[in-house]
Amino acid sequence: MKYNPYDYQEYATKFIEKHETAAVFLECGLGKTVITLTAIKDLMTKSKVKKVLVIAPLRVGKNTWPDEITKWEHLKGLTYTVAIGTAEERVRALKANADITIINRENVEWLVFKSGYHFDFDMVIVDELSSFKSYKARRFKALLKVRPDIDRIVGLTGTPSSNGLMDLWAEFRLLDFGERLGRYITRYRVGYFTPDKTNGQVVFSYKPLPGAEEKIYDKISDITISMRAKDYLKLPALVMNEVKVEMGEKEKALYDRMKKDMVVDFSDQEIDANNAATLSLKLLQMANGAVYDEDRKVCPIHDEKLNALEDLIESANGKPVLVAYWFKHDLERIKSRFPTARDIKSPEDIHKWNRGEIAIGLIHPASAGHGLNLQEGGSTLIWFGLTWSLELYQQTIARLYRQGQKNTVVVHHIVTKGTIDERVIKALGKKEKTQDALIDAVKAELGRK
Repeated sequence: MKYNPYDYQEYATKFIEKHETAAVFLECGLGKTVITLTAIKDLMTKSKVKKVLVIAPLRVGKNTWPDEITKWEHLKGLTYTVAIGTAEERVRALKANADITIINRENVEWLVFKSGYHFDFDMVIVDELSSFKSYKARRFKALLKVRPDIDRIVGLTGTPSSNGLMDLWAEFRLLDFGERLGRYITRYRVGYFTPDKTNGQVVFSYKPLPGAEEKIYDKISDITISMRAKDYLKLPALVMNEVKVEMGEKEKALYDRMKKDMVVDFSDQEIDANNAATLSLKLLQMANGAVYDEDRKVCPIHDEKLNALEDLIESANGKPVLVAYWFKHDLERIKSRFPTARDIKSPEDIHKWNRGEIAIGLIHPASAGHGLNLQEGGSTLIWFGLTWSLELYQQTIARLYRQGQKNTVVVHHIVTKGTIDERVIKALGKKEKTQDALIDAVKAELGRK
């Protein structure tokens, strides 16, 4: 296929070529893969790059990058290999000595410390830079180990600060050795943040000091650009809707007791929440209508969300709907109520959805948050169970709301009144505002080419 780039795509490609260290924040649907591959091809043609490593989410690495390389005429001549699979398959791929080696992020530690392969990549592309936001993660430490051997590095993501500006430190520590935000997380915290939520000497969260956000944006602006789909693509309308449901008195009392006491007896089974994180998961499950006991047995509580889901499916009048669930028992209960519902996991499932052959598609945000193009099969998304993760939330919506979508996209959120669901919706909105400020601060201005 012939590549006829938009102006913004040419701009982003040239930005990558110009900057040996680049942070490129592109929303889904803008074509970040072909933008980056075009830059790679140009740099190789000019002998500025010899060998490239692409680190990507598993499914994106297996499907999206290879598909894009073979899709476009101007990329003809680029060779690639996929170092995903068994250890033997990964070793064989590394020995292929291709122009581009694609590996999933879970195997970065293996590549650096266990593969026995001499790291000889002079350019690295980190697809979904936000997955390296934890400086304690093994993948982060492994990539940091070989960072001095990398001449060029590009970080790609649409959600750079999905949990707040604290995320940025690790991401930019990888990119620029800590030149802009510091080499140590403690100095970053002290310099730009103050404790927010605490319990004695324990700090649970931090908030930026007055003026700190602007200082952070200014520090990273020389190597960072951001682009929003709405600024460059003609997308249909996006409608967000909340569908409120309410538990009965008995179920609400059970929920309130769990929240208050953190221990509840239910049908002679004890469900114990040992800490705040576990309690949060328990409350989210109860809001959805069921909860696991200590033996992983499912205890049904209410069907209010299932009833609301049935109403929404009926109101779709036969149009396909995509349903996002979080817990396994959500999936099981939805399938029990709607026997024709189908998981969208395999490439064949994706093709069937896009051909309109699946009326009710089921996806889990953690496995379908990146790399799936589902816009041809429908335009209605229903959140049966919510997630705290802004990144997974936005990426899941972007499966439908992206280039190629021809219809108004409607996103329904089924929210149980008086439960943690309401806090999740509020938290997502707050995180979105923080990230929007960052995106605006480093927004690409094409007029400055």
